[in-house]
Amino acid sequence: MVIIFLFFGYSKWFNYEAQSLIPLISHGPLIFWLYPVFGIRGAGRCLGTSEWLFCVLLFSGFWNKKLGVLGALGACFAFISTISIIPFLPDAWAKSAGGFPAMTDMVAFLIKDIGLLALCLYLLRQDLIRVLRSTRSSFPSFAAHVRQQSEVPHGY
Repeated sequence: MVIIFLFFGYSKWFNYEAQSLIPLISHGPLIFWLYPVFGIRGAGRCLGTSEWLFCVLLFSGFWNKKLGVLGALGACFAFISTISIIPFLPDAWAKSAGGFPAMTDMVAFLIKDIGLLALCLYLLRQDLIRVLRSTRSSFPSFAAHVRQQSEVPHGY
């Protein structure tokens, strides 16, 4: 996932990618607002920056579990945003092949994000388990410390 976000985020900084994203972003129910707010190039840069942020957070998750959770949450949102475009994309299904389920190139490009979302949900689950285990393991030592303190006789 780190490599995917690194390379996809990098490509968003170039005009060729900004132009190719126009039909996708303009039909995305969760990301359509990027064009009125940032413009075409700014929307690409915003997406690229957020993808690099998710990349760094996911990578940092090797050492800091909470950063990994933030990266996985961001990655999940990114893929939910792109998957949500599919139902709203005009000419998404090849009419020459009878329509659904014969997808056009745009849908084929987006459909991969279902698998990437599943992977990010798995990463999120694993990071949450790691965070919960670390908080549980620190609690017993704290409880033992409190118990030890309470065993000291009063008056000393």
